[in-house]
Amino acid sequence: MVVDDDDAVREATAGLVRSFGWAVRTYASGVEFLQRDALDDIGCLISDVRMQALSGIEMHDQLLARGYTIPTLFITAFSTPDLKAKLSSRGVLAILDKPLDATSIVDWLSVTLDRP
Repeated sequence: MVVDDDDAVREATAGLVRSFGWAVRTYASGVEFLQRDALDDIGCLISDVRMQALSGIEMHDQLLARGYTIPTLFITAFSTPDLKAKLSSRGVLAILDKPLDATSIVDWLSVTLDRP
């Protein structure tokens, strides 16, 4: 799953994931993502931190409150040590800086989805 309110980033990230053979669905907001019927079949979530209406962090907190512990990779153009510490303490796998490094995404997805 890729959640990002920036169309270009969302589609580029999804395209990268697809190019390595993984299926991916995209959502334009955290609200839209949280409204999907099934949340327990998600192998990995890639989300922007800063989004309109509901931030990626707020979306992740709502998932945790509902009992879902989805492996999550956050992407951001505004990374700070405090943000990384905050998200790591919430069980987030990684915080990746924009522009995205394809190798980092593939490495994390391979580990998360048990694929060499």
